[in-house]
Amino acid sequence: MADNKDKVQEPKAETPEQQAPQAAEPKKKQKKEDRRTDELKKQVAELSDKLAAEKDSYIRLMAEFETFRRRSSEDRLNLIASASAKTIEGLLPVLDDCERAMEMLAQSSDEAAKEGTSLIYNKLMDYLKTQGLARIEAKGEVFDTDFHEAVTQFPAPSEDMKGKVIDVIQTGYTLGGKVLRYAKVVVGA
Repeated sequence: MADNKDKVQEPKAETPEQQAPQAAEPKKKQKKEDRRTDELKKQVAELSDKLAAEKDSYIRLMAEFETFRRRSSEDRLNLIASASAKTIEGLLPVLDDCERAMEMLAQSSDEAAKEGTSLIYNKLMDYLKTQGLARIEAKGEVFDTDFHEAVTQFPAPSEDMKGKVIDVIQTGYTLGGKVLRYAKVVVGA
């Protein structure tokens, strides 16, 4: 019995037939893991592509919205400005009438009428100036087609008046830097 205890059990040698199935198992596991890894990499790539496409779509949508918002606000401002321009343009004949009345009253002896008409004209003109209305100064200026409309040409009284505005028939106005009404003028020839 002591012999049995003293004997160390030696591992049994495996035959090549026994070793082959065991060696094939790790290769199968490795192939399976490689396939699984490839599938996961493909899924990650697909999800990354989808995420990039969604992010691009989101950015484009936000840009479109910003453009829409900017255009809407510009359209609103343009609408207000055009409505304001139409209203002010409608008041220009009233200004013309006030100017004519003040010219006629200058020859009159009625001081109250002169003062009242002048007061009304000045108040109206001051208000319109706050809205951006400006008078186009034309008399004695060089004729400029951007601001003046030549009604007729008249022989210039002097050589230096050729090509310049001799007389203003109707006053012109600008609103916010844009011509609202061209000044109708007589040009020296």
